[in-house]
Amino acid sequence: MENKKPFIELSNVGKVFGAIRALKDINLSVELGMVSCVLGDNGAGKSTLISIISGLYSPTEGDYLVDGEKKLFSSPRDALDLGISTVYQGLAMVPLMPVWRNFFLGSEISTGRGLARRLDRSKMKQIAADALKEMGIVIKDMEQTVNTLSGGQRQCVAIARAIHFGARVLILDEPTAALGVKQSGVVLKYIASAARDAGVGVIFITHNPHHAYMVGDSFTILSQGEIGLTARRSEVSVDDLIYRMSGGAELESLEHELANV
Repeated sequence: MENKKPFIELSNVGKVFGAIRALKDINLSVELGMVSCVLGDNGAGKSTLISIISGLYSPTEGDYLVDGEKKLFSSPRDALDLGISTVYQGLAMVPLMPVWRNFFLGSEISTGRGLARRLDRSKMKQIAADALKEMGIVIKDMEQTVNTLSGGQRQCVAIARAIHFGARVLILDEPTAALGVKQSGVVLKYIASAARDAGVGVIFITHNPHHAYMVGDSFTILSQGEIGLTARRSEVSVDDLIYRMSGGAELESLEHELANV
């Protein structure tokens, strides 16, 4: 795989909360047009890492570079202004609002002035429908409420929304965690599409090595706040990811110790 200049680089990043060290010596590169998978069980440090990349937390130590420049964000707005967008599991959608309203939530288009000012419903519907269609998502009726969509469709709407509003790097927080096999397949397809077709850098946070390997270009495994593995796709197999995720080396050592008891 051809090496590209990373858009995001974390260099020896650490995060401490009082007496608790959440992250230590984290090195991570994210390239545009690539899917960078970050794997780890609960408590591995994934949420803290997301919070640093998205601008919610500042690192206690180390450097955070965006397009080669050191950055220190004061809020997620700073990260968003640079095209770093996060899609959390909650999706930030209003279930009883139509699809088009959720697509433009907080960024509505208006027409007219003063007392005659109103939402440009037709324009927003068309833009939302076109943006979703570009991602291969066909919604029969843009007036249907979001709660009528499947979990996979809602994830895809959130991804398409972020890309439409200028995301250059998309952080996806466990997007397939609560989905079945078929819906997960739909979401994984659009994760790959976001990277390959839209040229977006995707940070795919997951605890599922099978899902990660289906779409990933690079893999980072976190364990207790530290990196246990960093590898390109050509350097690792899905079995390697499963072995590392399950603590294979530690289990083998324990098995050996128990055999000698």
